[in-house]
Amino acid sequence: MIRLFVGLELPTATRQALALLRGGVDGARWQTDAQYHLTLRFIGEVETRRAGEIADALGRIRFAPFALDIEGLGVFGKLRKPRALWAGVRDPAPLKHLHEKIDQALDRVGIAPETRKYRPHVTLARFRGRCARLERYLVDHRDFATPRITVDHFALFSSHLGHEGARYVVEARFAASGVEAVEDAFDLAEIAAAEETDMHKERP
Repeated sequence: MIRLFVGLELPTATRQALALLRGGVDGARWQTDAQYHLTLRFIGEVETRRAGEIADALGRIRFAPFALDIEGLGVFGKLRKPRALWAGVRDPAPLKHLHEKIDQALDRVGIAPETRKYRPHVTLARFRGRCARLERYLVDHRDFATPRITVDHFALFSSHLGHEGARYVVEARFAASGVEAVEDAFDLAEIAAAEETDMHKERP
């Protein structure tokens, strides 16, 4: 099994701006530079052999490059007992349109569309229980914004959960229409085949 999601990688300047927001809230578990991303579609755990089908479906998506402005902060949950702190998006329309295309592509390979409303954001920190000074923190950073991003590709990530939080690995990149491919479609199918070969070898 492999745990997958579709998202946007964030450029260095954006990650540096987000990293400056760390601190000032008791009880927060801050994301690392390597964990910053913007989710387009969570897939979840699938059999590794199906990952190649997913990559092929995503590779057929056509979209034009678009500008993205990350700005403003918010929380999921209540201020006194939040679940997560996030940075938002000024105009989510292009992201939502791409999200719909991804939903349609995944539906064609048997992965049902999400039922939750899509809310594009970048997770900054997670919480367990109550925290202190969050309301003040949101006021202090109410004008937060990162440099504008040009979205010319999206990626298929694998997620690996561990004691120190999740580790995200880019498994494939898919370029916008008219943009030179940033990377060949990932060899998920080859990995699945290799795993299946290993399983056969292990059988008595």
